[in-house]
Amino acid sequence: MKYTITVPASTANVGSGFDTFGMALGLHDVIDVTVTESGLHVEVIDAGAGDMSAVPTDESHLVVRALRHACRYLDVKVPGLALRCRNAIPHSRGLGSSAAAVVAGVAAGYALAGKDIDDAALQLAAEFEGHADNAAASLLGGFVVAWQSGSTFRAQRLRPHPAIRPVVAVPKERSSTAEARDLLPEHVPHVDAAFAASRSALMVHAITSRPDLLFEATEDRLHQDYRESVFPASAWLMRALRARGVAAVISGAGPTVLALTTTGILPEGVDVTGFEVTELPVDFTGVRISV
Repeated sequence: MKYTITVPASTANVGSGFDTFGMALGLHDVIDVTVTESGLHVEVIDAGAGDMSAVPTDESHLVVRALRHACRYLDVKVPGLALRCRNAIPHSRGLGSSAAAVVAGVAAGYALAGKDIDDAALQLAAEFEGHADNAAASLLGGFVVAWQSGSTFRAQRLRPHPAIRPVVAVPKERSSTAEARDLLPEHVPHVDAAFAASRSALMVHAITSRPDLLFEATEDRLHQDYRESVFPASAWLMRALRARGVAAVISGAGPTVLALTTTGILPEGVDVTGFEVTELPVDFTGVRISV
């Protein structure tokens, strides 16, 4: 049997919802998984191909690790595997490439077990990164609110307003999620925490019902300013767009800039040199499995 797993990219934080908000985007990795008699063969095409340090082709490959993790949980024995990974999601750009790989592996494990994806799939995927925003978005599709209760990861899927048309500006430079996270302070002022609470609450209303409120809803004081040294060009572009009234944020840990528009384009006169600008629709489906 050969299974094809299609998994969307994702954007996390979305300004005000640090480690909480995620949204699936219409850019997909496609992984073909075939059960073989023995061994492991991994073929990587497009993003990451040939870069063994970033995308290995052995048991340390992220899809393979997540698949093995899911198979242990589901008590599935697999004699051998062949994976063909057609990667469209750029790596280390803040578009959830690692979460997509993990979700693809977990979904493949469920496919091999002959089971439908359930709540435990999110737990299996989120354990790899320690938070569920990207993984929940790629798994469920749409816009997600993710949280953790003790050691349990949970998420609620919401449907973004149909007028919202996300645009991403992707630079050639990469960033490290770990490095960006290390720049965050251990404590923030109480006034900033209150500001974040109000904006994240507003975001739930804005993203689902009132796109005209997205500019205020995406305001942030918890993470973007602290990380500016990692992606100065992206921070400049984000501020230039916001100066023109665009609800622009840093996507995840950067350096991609996400603009939540209702037109699908960025305003004229903003210098996007060094960025590849693309409209990416919201993916409302999440991970898909076909045989």
